[in-house]
Amino acid sequence: MASYIALLRKDPGSDYGVEFPDFPGRITAGRTADEARRMAAEALGLHIRGMMEDAEPLPEPSPLDTIMADPANREAIGFLVDAASGSERSVRVNVTLPVDVLNAIDRASRNRSRFLAEAAREKLRGR
Repeated sequence: MASYIALLRKDPGSDYGVEFPDFPGRITAGRTADEARRMAAEALGLHIRGMMEDAEPLPEPSPLDTIMADPANREAIGFLVDAASGSERSVRVNVTLPVDVLNAIDRASRNRSRFLAEAAREKLRGR
């Protein structure tokens, strides 16, 4: 699985933004740096799956040194995001939850599905 560089930026009064130099125009954001990092993985995975479905070639990952040598990127924080293998497939399911649990999830996350999937993975790792 290839890994691509993501650049994290934060302007005063804004959320954290993430961009992918190897995928111009592909951006995402999060309220916190950790949320932006998680959103980056999701955004890149979705974009790559779309490219694969359209039989578009994926770019070769650029070296971190090359990306950070660009003066426009010197203030950004570079980090690696693993490219999705394309084998992860999502399936819609119906679940029943107590209203107080659902409200707590909504306060904690903007994306219920991602929150529940992450909670399930964390719980399963502890087995």
